[in-house]
Formats: sequence, structure tokens, C-alpha cells
Amino acid sequence: MDTTFEAWDIPNYGAPEVLSPVRHPMPTPAEDQILVRIRASAVTRADGMMRAGHPKIARVFLGLSRPRAGLSGTCFSGEVVGLGSAVTRFKIGEAVFGEAGLKFGANASHICVSEEGSILAKPDTLNFEEAAVMFDGAMTSWHFLTHVAPVKPKDRVLILGGSGSLGSAAIQIATALGAQVTATSSTRNGELLSALGATRVIDYTRETPFQAGARYDLVFDTLGVSSFGAAKPSLARNGRYACPVLGLGLLRDVMLTRFFSPQRAVFSAAGLQTPEHHRKQLTGLLSLVADGRFAPVMDRTYPFADLVEAHRYVATGRKRGNVVVV
Repeated sequence: MDTTFEAWDIPNYGAPEVLSPVRHPMPTPAEDQILVRIRASAVTRADGMMRAGHPKIARVFLGLSRPRAGLSGTCFSGEVVGLGSAVTRFKIGEAVFGEAGLKFGANASHICVSEEGSILAKPDTLNFEEAAVMFDGAMTSWHFLTHVAPVKPKDRVLILGGSGSLGSAAIQIATALGAQVTATSSTRNGELLSALGATRVIDYTRETPFQAGARYDLVFDTLGVSSFGAAKPSLARNGRYACPVLGLGLLRDVMLTRFFSPQRAVFSAAGLQTPEHHRKQLTGLLSLVADGRFAPVMDRTYPFADLVEAHRYVATGRKRGNVVVV
């Protein structure tokens, strides 16, 4: 058996070039842990923001001068190759997918996680690459559209950033929930968004998403490219502006509109929910997968050794759906 495992270190905040390949002694799973041989791991916009330390308010949680966890990557899939003495939910050789949690380290060859953590058995309906991204954009969009700002049948939903990981997931989820979906994208991604279920696609390079007379029950800003103030004229009387990218402006709007406006800005970090909540959310999403109503949109797959290049590509803002390393 291997005595070491490969991973990627983040020695300090910065550009993709700060990522550094490292080797560490192979971890031994604690009594409640499983050791997973990682087959694929996600490279996300959120991973890039953590690597860069943006927004700076996030450094309060991640580490003031450098990422406290040190290792890169949040979401993975793979096979169980080791069990703690008290593990009952998984067995050797079982395919699984999950989230590394606040210690990160998913961009690696192996990882130890608690069997009660954010981890599930991988269904045959998803390959390893698809499963590796489920705990990122898919879960975040599900969290916002079913818990933070629940979508109801016939709701009018505007999704800003429809071609990314969150956006491509949100279009499918909102459509499955019975909403009328409008989404924004560049010209080249319009057909993709229509195929995912958007009834209208707005080319943001040619027109504003907040058009005169438009009224939405929900504006889901997947990228943090707008604000509650900009969206408010286009919100229905009890409309919501939801965004997973927390900044001081959004925090202010969430606090003020909670008490003083029927139109509200809302936020709740999906990653800070309990592992039990994560597993419940993913179970709901997997039901859509089984019904053929949801599938992760995959863009590029990079070799594990090319993680820096994968980060560079994600940082361009031009990815369609999800990026993984294998």
C-alpha cells in the first residue's frame, strides 16, 4: 500500500501559480472515518476565490494571512480503500462522492473523511467526474432555490450567470420546480441555456437583464455581478434577490430588508450547513438525476498534475458548467 499521497498546497493567497504540489504521509482513518482514493475532484470558482482570498471578508474564516487549511479543493469522488473500526455506512471498494469540509484537500490522491460527513454512495447514473461536482454548484443552487428562496410553480425566476456551475444547475432545478426561467449568458451559450430549460435567454453583452416592465419573483445572482439595489425595480412586490457570494453590500441589504421591505435580499451559506443537511439536499437532487431532470454540465477535464492550468481556465470566467481534475 502507498505510504504517501499527493495533494496541492496553498502556501499563501494569490494567483493560480501559488498552488504547489506536495506529498504527505498516507493518513490512517480514525475509527469513524473512511479513506477514499480520489478519482476526480472539482475545480470551482469558489476554490479560486479561496485561493486568492477574495472577498477579503472570507479571510476571517479561512485565515487572515494564508488559508488555514493549506490544501486545495472542496469536492471529490472516488472509491473507499480504508475503514475506521467503527464505520458501518460504507465498505471497501464502494464508490462515493462528497465534500471535504472546512479542512479542504479534495484536490489530492487520497482523503480521510467522517462517515457522518458530507458524503454519499455514488449512484450508477453519475460517472466519477459528474459526481465530483455535485456538492458544489448543484448543491448550492438546490440550497438557495429550495431553502433560502423557495421556488414555487409558475414563479418567474431570473438567473444571472446561467452558463456556470451554479447557473446551469439552477436552470434545471428551477425548471423542475415548475418555474418560468429567464437566464443571462454570452452569445455563445444561449443554445445551451435553452436546452437546459430556460424559456428566455438574455445576452448580457447586448442588453440589460433588468428590463423595463420585467417583474421577477426571484433574481438568483449566481456570480455576485449585480446587487439588490439594481434588481429591486424588477422584483415583484414580495420578490427576493438571492446571491451566494457574500460581501459587505449584500450583508447590509440582507439585514436592512429583513425588517423594512417586502422585497428582500437573502443569503445563507450552503457550505456552513450541517453534513446531515448536505446529505438530505443531495438526496433530493439525486431524485432529479434518477428522473432524468438533472445532469451536471461538464466543460473540461484536466490531468491532476495540471491543477494550476485548470485554475487559470476557471479564472477566465468563460467555463460552461464544471471543471474537474482526474
